Amino acid sequence: MNFPFLIFFVSFIALALSVWIGTLLRNRKVIEEDLREDLDIILAAALTLLGLIIGFSFSMAINRYDQRKNYEEAEANAIGTEYVRADLLPDPDAARVRALLKNYLGQRILFYQNRDEHELQKINDYTAQLQSELWSAVQVPAAAHPTPVIGLAVSGMNDVLNSQGYTQAAWRNRIPIAAWALMVAIAICSNLLVGYAAHRVKTGALHFLVLPLLLSISFLLIADIDSPRRGVIRVQPQNLISLVQNLRAQ
Repeated sequence: MNFPFLIFFVSFIALALSVWIGTLLRNRKVIEEDLREDLDIILAAALTLLGLIIGFSFSMAINRYDQRKNYEEAEANAIGTEYVRADLLPDPDAARVRALLKNYLGQRILFYQNRDEHELQKINDYTAQLQSELWSAVQVPAAAHPTPVIGLAVSGMNDVLNSQGYTQAAWRNRIPIAAWALMVAIAICSNLLVGYAAHRVKTGALHFLVLPLLLSISFLLIADIDSPRRGVIRVQPQNLISLVQNLRAQ
């Protein structure tokens, strides 16, 4: 499910074969008029159910995409707020926190932009290391001076660390495999019925490829939106990049 264009080609071939198999079954037996009316009802019901499943899956993909965008914005806000709250710490600790936050911000941008699994593992490992250093940078002055003012800096750092966890969870939240399996099964059955219920069947008729093509494009769109790193439609770290530019301007 991480390769939307592969899903497009595989689903198009599978659905086109389903129509072709349906036409072969249709050529072996003459369908009576009463049976044809029943087939038309079943075909309409199957296509309606398929449309509903595709619509629900598309809605699930959009919701997950919006969730990833919202958490990217939340991360940028949390890091920017903590960068300002670092002024509440003693000067040496404040300078260290700001330097670590700049480094951490760069790693978060790389997390959104990188596609290589090996590099992503390095980014995640380094991010975890930076998180430990960031927490230590506020924990030491908070333990030495447990005041409400410094507590604000500690609370802000907690938001920074939590926002990264929420982002990771959102990127792992994908459309369930069971939903994909149900959608594909209904699509194959629907295309079989299209080929079987056709009134006139001509070998190589191109119009039988219209429905498989449309369904494959629908699967491509859903998989593209649902895939965080692959495909065309991806969450860009616009807010994080904007934060970097603001910090540089300061």
